[in-house]
Amino acid sequence: MPEESTTPGLIERTRFTYEAVTRGDLDAAMSDFAPNVVWEIASGIRFEGFAAARGFLEDWIANLDDWRIELEELHDFGNGVILAVYRQTGRPGGSTFSVQEHAANMYEWAEGAIVLIRHYTDIAEARTAAERLAEERG
Repeated sequence: MPEESTTPGLIERTRFTYEAVTRGDLDAAMSDFAPNVVWEIASGIRFEGFAAARGFLEDWIANLDDWRIELEELHDFGNGVILAVYRQTGRPGGSTFSVQEHAANMYEWAEGAIVLIRHYTDIAEARTAAERLAEERG
């Protein structure tokens, strides 16, 4: 396993992102996103650039009533690679049933900003990818 990061601030900054989005403060939540951030979703969809990433997040939250996201785990793999495991729940707008997702996001940080977010529905696959990326960046 790669050596742990000597910059513990990335864990706190990633946690802050989740706390801010939970409060609905997207300005704060995205304050560490690079202008050229790329957000890749498990289905192969990519959002490139700050505006596209923000639009995706706004649309996602707006389409779910009673939306909640609960951060379960944050792990620093070193070399600017953070893995966040979370559970989110909500009801598709106007419906009476709820949906739930247990998933992970891998964050790649560079020069103090998030440059890549990769969404995974398979948490084991996310861990493997985070280990590999940290090793490659080392």
